[in-house]
Amino acid sequence: MANFDWRKHFQPLLQELSETGQDSWSDRLREQLTHRFDDNPHGDLDRWLSALGALPEVAPVNADLNTAAITLSTSNPLPENKLAQLEMALRGLMPWRKGPFDFFGTYIDTEWHSDWKWDRVSPFLADLSGRRILDVGCGSGYHCWRMLGEGAGRVIGIDPGLLFMFQFLSVKHYLGDVPVDLLPVKMEDLPGNLEAFDTTFSMGVLYHRRSPLDHLLELKGTLRRGGELVLETLVVDGPEGYSLMPEDRYGQMRNVWFLPSCDTLIRWLERTGFRNARVVDVTDTTTAEQRSTDWMRFNSLQDFLDPADPARTIEGYPGPKRATIIAEKP
Repeated sequence: MANFDWRKHFQPLLQELSETGQDSWSDRLREQLTHRFDDNPHGDLDRWLSALGALPEVAPVNADLNTAAITLSTSNPLPENKLAQLEMALRGLMPWRKGPFDFFGTYIDTEWHSDWKWDRVSPFLADLSGRRILDVGCGSGYHCWRMLGEGAGRVIGIDPGLLFMFQFLSVKHYLGDVPVDLLPVKMEDLPGNLEAFDTTFSMGVLYHRRSPLDHLLELKGTLRRGGELVLETLVVDGPEGYSLMPEDRYGQMRNVWFLPSCDTLIRWLERTGFRNARVVDVTDTTTAEQRSTDWMRFNSLQDFLDPADPARTIEGYPGPKRATIIAEKP
């Protein structure tokens, strides 16, 4: 089993946390990373490390973080042998679910058009320039890079999926020392009441939480006074007070607990102490936005809908509809 030198990747962030008054978080995170990588390494770690190590060196690297695909380029086209090496390495990190990405002309058509979600959300955000941002459930970090492209001063993404972390590191391998990090931890692994972020994103997480109100309180605890919450989640049509709790699976997902109406979600935010909560977008998820691709060859949304009525899930529930709500911490 190969060793992942997590200290090389995370020591700058650990030091930054200590220097900015977050010593307890730095110490706690060091223990969590030691347990994750040194004490209990993942069975696929060798494959992911091999893929990361096989990425060819490219210099100089230009990055465009403000286009649909996170795009890395260089002044001279890569030779065929380097392009082949690059694609093989990136395919070693499949399946790619959140994106898209363009590595020097190798386009990764991910399962999700995460750029569509960003285009729906970004017009309603406070100016991200210089802001300290937390992205909860960030996946491969696609939106973290878009936040940096909008001028964020520091972005920290969290997601327990280790494959997502290595996909993120494949981008950071070429961008070097930039103020974006992805931590392979869960929301409950963070210290309570950090009050350290100007903006906190939680997109595609709330419906996976057994206690959605506790998740909202956790999110509020990460924000400074006056900070902004950007919440995106599955919703259903219905009056205030209505929420769907699936009997078992929803769209073949096991861990879906509550799908509220938009009015219910606003009430949840008000009851957990947020102010000025408003719905800024409601969009049905379609098989154009989420689908199988050559970079994600498993089942996707088209397999989770009722073939006789694509407006409903295969279990008979209303098809996926996502709402984005923005609110502030008083």
